[in-house]
Amino acid sequence: QVQLVESGGGLVQPGGSLRLSCAASGFTLDYYGVGWFRQAPGEEREAVSCTSFSDGTTWYADSVKGRFTVSRDNAKNTVYLQMNSLKTEDTAVYACAAGVKICELGSYEYWGQGTQVTVSS
Repeated sequence: QVQLVESGGGLVQPGGSLRLSCAASGFTLDYYGVGWFRQAPGEEREAVSCTSFSDGTTWYADSVKGRFTVSRDNAKNTVYLQMNSLKTEDTAVYACAAGVKICELGSYEYWGQGTQVTVSS
């Protein structure tokens, strides 16, 4: 089955950390750019990060720069989003997406179901 599956979400206190996983099955994630997105209740979806397939660079939204880090484990066909120093405003459903031109054009071939991250004391 061809799919992306996120995991690792949960409830964390402000200042805490979580690591989200984006695991691909049925295709090789290394051949695609990968974006992380989030959507809070009543808000529009926003891009958190995007790792380009063409040059491997990663863009981060200003709101998470310095706190979030993307990494990739090709052997596990998985991309990770390490989130540190979490703030209440980071609360959202986080989803990953894969596309050859996802960073350049915003187009994607695969989209995960999302995982809830709640930052609260």
